[in-house]
Amino acid sequence: MKTPLTELVGVRHPVVQTGMGWVAGPRLVSATANAGALGILASATMTVEQLRAAVREVKSRTPAPFGVNLRADAGDARDRVRIIIDEGVRVASFALAPSKELIAELKDAGVVVIPSVGARRHAEKVAAWGADAVLVQGGEGGGHTGEVATTVLLPQVVDAVGIPVVAAGGFYDGRGLVAALAYGAAGVAMGTRFLLTSDSPVPDAVKARYLAASVKDVTVTTRVDGLPHRMLRTELVAGLERSGRLASLARAVRHAAAFRKVSGLGWARLARDGLAMKHGKDLTWSQVLLAANTPMMLRSAMVDGRPELGVMASGQVAGVIDDLPSCAELVARLMREAAEVMDGLRGRYGPGSGPPGD
Repeated sequence: MKTPLTELVGVRHPVVQTGMGWVAGPRLVSATANAGALGILASATMTVEQLRAAVREVKSRTPAPFGVNLRADAGDARDRVRIIIDEGVRVASFALAPSKELIAELKDAGVVVIPSVGARRHAEKVAAWGADAVLVQGGEGGGHTGEVATTVLLPQVVDAVGIPVVAAGGFYDGRGLVAALAYGAAGVAMGTRFLLTSDSPVPDAVKARYLAASVKDVTVTTRVDGLPHRMLRTELVAGLERSGRLASLARAVRHAAAFRKVSGLGWARLARDGLAMKHGKDLTWSQVLLAANTPMMLRSAMVDGRPELGVMASGQVAGVIDDLPSCAELVARLMREAAEVMDGLRGRYGPGSGPPGD
């Protein structure tokens, strides 16, 4: 299936595996790439040295194109961009809008730039700055999310920009891919669906928690880091909802100290990144401090296998997923389903069939 996305980045299928912290490492990204989709390496939880090693590991596992997700507001963003350029990575994706200068630097080096956006105005801004495509996530998506559903947000963005649009939030099968294409998207991006594969490094016990969840077991809370965050509803999340402001800030201080050790960053560097985050997202200092909760609470579940001590970011689709295919099986199934849906539509509503009801 050829779309503007496949032609832009050189993959066989218009499917993207999103850059999930602690999850989207070399193993998952290379499996996705070998399946013909676009794997995105999550770098926010890696040091610069770890990122370079991870990029080289992916390259050793697959000859296919892949991408790296960056935090545009990170103090070492340019160092990470230099790794992407030096190592010949095909795609740079961003959780926050990169600057016009950063986009130009990447494009001059032949790197495809795909920022993630959650609003029409953000898509218009990065398109005007030269972004090659945008990934638009509706409220159904996991992690940090907005309030507008994908079915409302996606056509807004498609109508507003003249570059390929990748749809995220609520996708997990071939029917969703066809629906996104009908809205004008060039492909779909999925996080939770790729997290729940046999190639995902998430511990089996944690995957089992996801598979057991219903749609109603996925909730949105602001009590982890001060911003809306979609995740599985657990006893820990319920406790966070009940906890007071001082307890939340004290927990964030502990997690900031822990993340400093894991990331190798000094307090001065964390402060600079916090200041950049504050201005980039217009946050209060309390929210900036709370942001330290996110990487460590995700790590407890996604790496250590301790969901009782951490949180599990999740799209609403977790409630309708019930298996753990490999990435190759997942992508092949998704494309087969999409072909069957399109064939069915042509047979039902093709030339000479007349409008529904005739």
